[in-house]
Amino acid sequence: MNAELPSPDDRDDRGEYLAEVQYSLPPALEAFHDLYVKAYLNYAHTMLGDKEAARAVVRSCFTHLALNWLRVTRSPSPEAYAWALLKARVDTHLRLAGLDPQMVETAAFQRAARDVLESVRSRFEVMETALGLYTAIASLPERQYDVIVLLYVLGYPSCRVARIMGVERDTVRSHRRLAKRRISQRLGLPRQQTTDEERE
Repeated sequence: MNAELPSPDDRDDRGEYLAEVQYSLPPALEAFHDLYVKAYLNYAHTMLGDKEAARAVVRSCFTHLALNWLRVTRSPSPEAYAWALLKARVDTHLRLAGLDPQMVETAAFQRAARDVLESVRSRFEVMETALGLYTAIASLPERQYDVIVLLYVLGYPSCRVARIMGVERDTVRSHRRLAKRRISQRLGLPRQQTTDEERE
């Protein structure tokens, strides 16, 4: 078994993140990996701005999950457990690198956010600079921040975001609505009416 994690575009390499773990993987863990590894890699790369660092962080997460799989499956939500673990490992990596996890503006985040900036601007009627939007997003509470990054930066639909984070779809809608309200307030914009997208 190769020790390198599959890249986000590498769908044929399965289970490589567990090179250090020498036992047969439970089928449920293999399925869990297949469902979430790409999203975890994309999120970690966006936050860290370094593909190798992202692979190392995700590898350590899945190694932990494999070694603690029975306990993970007994938790109320394995997805929420794994998401919290990923966030903690990303946070630790950023702190060890001397960065403030709340103010991350990696090159990857900036590139991805620039791609969606116009659509976000049209929703909020924002005529501010990209930096103002980044700052407004970075100031959001943790769950709202995650929802905005997963929805608008990484482009996942709300049902997928709910599965990744291990929460209900209504929770994602609520975080999105509150985040948009906070961003509007921070940018001094009028309060928006509920859109069809928020009712989906």
